[in-house]
Amino acid sequence: MARPRGIATEQIRSIRKSLATIDRALVQLAEKLRTASSRATAKLSKPRRRMTITPKRRAALKLQGQYMGYMRQLPARKKALVKAVKEKRGVEAAIAAARKLRRSAA
Repeated sequence: MARPRGIATEQIRSIRKSLATIDRALVQLAEKLRTASSRATAKLSKPRRRMTITPKRRAALKLQGQYMGYMRQLPARKKALVKAVKEKRGVEAAIAAARKLRRSAA
């Protein structure tokens, strides 16, 4: 027959269980705070560089965007034609050719 446990024993067991839960939670919290503080110090120690874009680079990016915008609308065979134009005559001519081919496809 099982021996009945005393109220004090049950309460001590409950307190130990609660303390173990609190201990685990504190370990997890400390770990999260450590990673957060290391991220914060990394951000403080290494400021981000602000990118400056020259007008020439901005124009080149705009042309690239136009070229890619037209290219993604063309089927593979027409893309090959436009790529050939780009190699021979440059981006502006390729954009004009892609625009013309896109109109003829629609």
